[in-house]
Amino acid sequence: MIHNNNMNTFLSGLDWRFATKKFDSEKKVSDEHLAKILQAIQQVPTSYGLQTFHVDVVSNDDFRAKMKDVSYGQSQVTEASHILIFSARNDVSERITHMLDEMSGGDTSGRDSFAEYEQMMRGSIEGKTSEDLMNWASRQAYLALGFGLAACAELRIDSCPMEGFDNKAVHELLGSPENSFPFAYLSIGYRKEGPAHPKFRFSQDDLFTFRG
Repeated sequence: MIHNNNMNTFLSGLDWRFATKKFDSEKKVSDEHLAKILQAIQQVPTSYGLQTFHVDVVSNDDFRAKMKDVSYGQSQVTEASHILIFSARNDVSERITHMLDEMSGGDTSGRDSFAEYEQMMRGSIEGKTSEDLMNWASRQAYLALGFGLAACAELRIDSCPMEGFDNKAVHELLGSPENSFPFAYLSIGYRKEGPAHPKFRFSQDDLFTFRG
């Protein structure tokens, strides 16, 4: 019964949410709720578990004003409670090393037990260019963005995924390394006004084909 109640809450939250364009700048997401959103993002499943992404959590007004200047003046950037900047990272080889070192706890014998898994992972990226790896990483990172959206819906926190910004300019603002590149924002907060139009979704007949 508890499981069903949680599922109903989750699904009703998805129905409740919309891409919020106007946020109430006076209402802030609590530290507790922000932590839950970040926890959901942290738990995202990604290929090999490498989590080839990084998230900058921005609340500083001055920094967000600079972001707005390179985000086509979109009001969410400065009106939302927080902006989460999702960056994909293509340092996959180093990421593999880091993950296995963490998983083995620095123990050499423990590290050796992952040799076959490591070989499989490194084999999958062999011959791929930096651009190939960045494209792959960004697809993985979109899963994290989706988990953030879902967590916001569950908590009844408004959100809006955004791609309309100068990626290179934001990269410079963040001072991010070359192996990490921003590709999307997730603005979170509380709506100032409801949706301008009823929510539209294509029917399940359009979206799904059952081949039992």
